[in-house]
Amino acid sequence: MRIRYHHPIPNFYKVENPINPLNSISETLLNDLDEFILNQNFIGVSYSKLSDEFKKEWNIDWDNILILKYKMSDDILKMNPSKEKTVLEDKEFQDFGRKTFEVADFLRQNNFKADLIHPLDDSVSLRAIAMQSMDCVITRSNMCMFKEALNVGFFMIKTSIENLPYKNENDMQWVSDFCSTCGICIDRCPEKAFDEDGKFIRKLCTAHSQGCSKCVLICPFYKQGYEKVKKRYDRKQKR
Repeated sequence: MRIRYHHPIPNFYKVENPINPLNSISETLLNDLDEFILNQNFIGVSYSKLSDEFKKEWNIDWDNILILKYKMSDDILKMNPSKEKTVLEDKEFQDFGRKTFEVADFLRQNNFKADLIHPLDDSVSLRAIAMQSMDCVITRSNMCMFKEALNVGFFMIKTSIENLPYKNENDMQWVSDFCSTCGICIDRCPEKAFDEDGKFIRKLCTAHSQGCSKCVLICPFYKQGYEKVKKRYDRKQKR
């Protein structure tokens, strides 16, 4: 069981799943869906198509996933670890959880099956599903990073839609090489949550129990943004 400060999200569905769900979405409706998601204050959406091997490994029978991404509040992140901070982080989590149900209802209203993959369900790794999107990487500090920002939280919806715009290649793999030459999160971690080889030790990290955000706040990807770090990395590679 993973340590968390988040509380379970109640069921907020207002629309039932269709009896005979559609499995193909038009370009127009997909654009409407994207607009609806952005209007809920999400910063973007990614898509995962789960492989047969992945489904077998995790013992699941669904494969089409929407990943709804939201930017975690900078003001909350910059607070010192405290009970108050974890309460605020949980409130933000709950708010976007409710909005995820609204996105699911939008899909159901348009005759697609849509169900929230509960983020507190330990039976499947949401991070592993996110990696299947080819749209994110795991940083050295164990953050699941998308291009939009380092401080991104996400919710997921499994759906009957089979023709989502999936990516076939991850163009963020260079981040692992960058992280291996940086190491600021290792040097500045107040809990020393890394072993002598620089490997993250989850049980020592207090991010989920006390709200520590040190590794996020000092990370170049947070301070400068993905594109600036990428340009700096590319220049260095050309030398």
